[in-house]
Amino acid sequence: MRVLVTGGAGFIGSTYVRELLDGRYPGSDGARVTVLDKLTYAGSLANLPVRHPRLDFVEGDVCDPRLVTDLLPGHDAVVHFAAESHVDRSLANGAPFAVTNVVGTQTLLDACRRTKVERFVLVSTDEVYGSIPRGSWTEESPLLPNSPYSASKAAGDLFARAYWRAHDVAVSITRCCNNYGPYQFVEKVIPLFITTLIDGGDVPLYGDGHHVREWLHVSDHCRAVHAVLTGGRAGEVYNIGGGTELSNLELTGYLLELCGAGWDRVRRVPDRDAHDERYSLDSTKLREELGVTPQVGFERGLAAAVEWYGGNRWWWEKDKVAAAPPVLTEPLRARDVHR
Repeated sequence: MRVLVTGGAGFIGSTYVRELLDGRYPGSDGARVTVLDKLTYAGSLANLPVRHPRLDFVEGDVCDPRLVTDLLPGHDAVVHFAAESHVDRSLANGAPFAVTNVVGTQTLLDACRRTKVERFVLVSTDEVYGSIPRGSWTEESPLLPNSPYSASKAAGDLFARAYWRAHDVAVSITRCCNNYGPYQFVEKVIPLFITTLIDGGDVPLYGDGHHVREWLHVSDHCRAVHAVLTGGRAGEVYNIGGGTELSNLELTGYLLELCGAGWDRVRRVPDRDAHDERYSLDSTKLREELGVTPQVGFERGLAAAVEWYGGNRWWWEKDKVAAAPPVLTEPLRARDVHR
């Protein structure tokens, strides 16, 4: 098997590449991988085993039709991770999200159509569904995105479905909940909190911290993506949930305890615009069709992540300025911790 992995120098993509080359997935022994990555601020060659004999790296943009068309022949499949993915950045400027997540996806799909690549997996997000006050989204739930980021991912999903229907490109779409683990860029909440607490700083909490997210270890996500690549049905969507739902306040409590810090290190910041209240995925389809369930328990995985960032300052320290947290304002009151 020869797989083109876009965005393979980023957090989730590089995890998939490392584990695929290590033969951690059924039938992946001897797989060859080509990584296509633009090496934006969130991608780094330090995330990849660049000297691996079965890995080829190409620096480039998925929006470049000539590049992707020239690159694709000889590949059996594409796993498309490349995306602009930070909600706060999309609220400040949505244009790069529309370009990479919509135009880039369409460009890659069109190149796959022309070169007749056998298989395509688009890695999407639960955020395309919007917010859900109770229950869980199924793959049949409507797309109701609330940020430029999630809107751009929803548009990419629709392009993928259209290329399956109109051009018979064998596309499957995965929609995953929030990920955590090693090599995650420090602008995201878990590595931001860990590295800031390690450095003795105070961490920002949006509003009163009541917003709920579902969490999954990045290795479990990548294992599910590969299962969809090798066993999923073309034209289908597969939700990938973690089963661990936490409010941001609860997540903060876990991180404070693991980092040996108290609630006096938490500061309020103004809430995000159009902040979704709650995410929750129904992963029944993934479990019943492909036999995939999470293997990394949240508490164990989070403790391992804290240990990894603590032992790999060389990897994240250079990026702390680019990922500076919002201006800290009101301190958290003790009575707020036990809401």
